[in-house]
Amino acid sequence: MGPCSGNPHLRWASRLLGLLSLLFSVCRSGTNSDGGPAPGVQDSGAPDPLQGIRGGSVLFPLPKKQDAELEEVTWGFGPGSEYRVLLRVRPGKAPIWVSLQDGYQQRVHVPNMTSLKIENLTPEDSGLYRARGSFTGGVDFTQVFHLTVYEPVPIPQILVHSPSITQGWCNVTIECRISWGTEDLKVTWEGKGLPRQLEERVTLGPAPNSWNLAVHLPQSQSYTNITCVVSNEVDQKTATFDLGKVCHLGEAHGSLGEAIVVSLRGILGSVVVMVLVLRGGLYLWKVHRKKKKMETARGAGSQEDYRVRDCDI
Repeated sequence: MGPCSGNPHLRWASRLLGLLSLLFSVCRSGTNSDGGPAPGVQDSGAPDPLQGIRGGSVLFPLPKKQDAELEEVTWGFGPGSEYRVLLRVRPGKAPIWVSLQDGYQQRVHVPNMTSLKIENLTPEDSGLYRARGSFTGGVDFTQVFHLTVYEPVPIPQILVHSPSITQGWCNVTIECRISWGTEDLKVTWEGKGLPRQLEERVTLGPAPNSWNLAVHLPQSQSYTNITCVVSNEVDQKTATFDLGKVCHLGEAHGSLGEAIVVSLRGILGSVVVMVLVLRGGLYLWKVHRKKKKMETARGAGSQEDYRVRDCDI
């Protein structure tokens, strides 16, 4: 038996020292000399967020060390147990593909040792990407990225409902509509003279296909365009409508009514003048005709007198 076997306190102290020694050796095996993760150990830091749009491209940048060069980088995709190595890159050599060539090989490019580029993005490309590499001098690293690929924002359309002018106020409901809903949309109404700016965010589930804004403004106000802005993290589309086309409609109708009244007055005046002229002409024609008949009758009477005289002789 050892020298400590007879003392229970010494046996307990010996076991504690052994446990601490084991923990210390495990901690040393999990880190390298500069405090970073050891080869094959995932970085505990939060993933770097990256955004892309369907059909677009994204670039994954890697850290650089001025006093060291990259000897090898292994790129992989997927979380946890679903992690798959895509390819390995070494200086001066073509990338060596390991898996997932069918989905990535035609779309992935390696501009240099410190970056990876994916083109023609699809929503299925969203997820975790890991780059595990080693610098000269035995310094290893693991860089994690979280890529989110967004759908392009549909082009919105503005529709106008129930326009009315009531006691000098312009009342109208404006609808901003998109052809299909996507996630994580932000909708903002912009326009001079609005009582407030309406902003709505949709972050969970499919977004609605339309957003309404009720407008109640003085008709006498000078109006500019109102714009519906639909956007996400990487794309933005707008639609614009001229409020004056609705809010000045009552004034246009009033002006049109006044113009119609003035025109009717002019037409009625012309008709009255024409009637008077016709009546005057008809009167003169009747007077002229009567006078001519009288002259004709006088001429016939004179000839009759001459005949009677001739018969007497």
